[in-house]
Amino acid sequence: MSKKIEQFDVVVIGGGASGMMAAGRAAECGARVLLLEKNKRLGEKLRITGDGRCNITNAEYDTHKFLDIFGSSRHFLFSSFSQFGVKDTFTFFESHGLPLVIQARLRVFPKTERAEDVAEAMVNYVKKSGVTIKYSAQVSKILSEKNTITGVIAGGVEYKTSSIILSTGGISHPETGSTGDGFRWLKDMGHTIKPSTPDVVPLSVADEWVKSLSGVDLSFMKITFFVNGKKSFSKTGKILFTHFGLSGPLILNSARLVRDLMQGGTVTAAIDAFPDTDLGSLEKQIITVFDANKNKDIKNLFKEIAPKGTSEAILPLIPGLAPDTKVHSISKEVRKEIVRILKALPVTITGLMGFDRAVVSDGGVIMEEIDTRTMESKLYKGLYVTGDLLHINRQSGGYSLQLCWTTGFVAGEHAYKSKQGDVLTK
Repeated sequence: MSKKIEQFDVVVIGGGASGMMAAGRAAECGARVLLLEKNKRLGEKLRITGDGRCNITNAEYDTHKFLDIFGSSRHFLFSSFSQFGVKDTFTFFESHGLPLVIQARLRVFPKTERAEDVAEAMVNYVKKSGVTIKYSAQVSKILSEKNTITGVIAGGVEYKTSSIILSTGGISHPETGSTGDGFRWLKDMGHTIKPSTPDVVPLSVADEWVKSLSGVDLSFMKITFFVNGKKSFSKTGKILFTHFGLSGPLILNSARLVRDLMQGGTVTAAIDAFPDTDLGSLEKQIITVFDANKNKDIKNLFKEIAPKGTSEAILPLIPGLAPDTKVHSISKEVRKEIVRILKALPVTITGLMGFDRAVVSDGGVIMEEIDTRTMESKLYKGLYVTGDLLHINRQSGGYSLQLCWTTGFVAGEHAYKSKQGDVLTK
């Protein structure tokens, strides 16, 4: 019995953010496109992005400032972002019926604040562009001759093509299908792959007071990290307390630095609950509250002093202060301890959480082996690489998804352009 063979201009492997953008763009340009997805539907990871809200991009329109977030990788990306940047992302989604809104720190979300709506907008784009989709399609082999792509085998079917776009994602949230397949294929083909580690990820801590606040988020906190008692760095922003430790944008964007610190010793942190108030001013505020409530137990009054929702967890941290102590009995020394604790809540960091909780993992093919004008491999003609398969460090805040939209668009356009030899425009 002969093997079934089908022919396509472009085959995209992976139906996530960059894969759907790549497939849709290639089909828009006139290519006959096949999208192979190992799951039963497209966009599984996209549907849970941003706690289900989906931070689509960041509204930093200055490309140079935007790319500074990518550190040493930024100089590789100017060409890609000149072809499809942040403004293009706005135009794309709004033209496909998904209005966007700009929120704090220039983060951009769908107006509905539903990641499902973003995923469905992309699915509709792919389908309307005429892409053929194969679900539950497990790729077993990428075919090539003399470092030139010739096809792919999936589900016992050989698909002949001169252009393959690899968009399988990294290994964060493996339950969504991101299990590192693309890394293995690229390595087998001779590409240099940097090992992947959780990068933008929550921190685990030893402190029970932190874990007891699970679900509480505080919008304006300052956290200072120490290694072996020596101050390292500070950041200010939103912190989310969880049952295992700390999360939220401030923590996620500190994780990479914390990981490096942990190589040098014990890492601790201090959370300043009132970063815009100095010690003396905070003490005056507390004295005012005390003077108006002299006969109350501190346990009943502390919620007027501590950040909302934290009083029961923080009160036991103050040495020499029993919960039923009358306010008028609190000494000057203990009052100063209250101030000190609120300005430096103690935390002991035990590690970074794993890939299952990582927003972004680093690692992937090194940028020196990718022509980022087209996203084509420098080792294999007709092989294109997008999104989280690229070894690019970045922060949370919409930067990772913008990288997916950009590299997906560029790969999709050039995968077909290289076959046609003509110049396409957006």
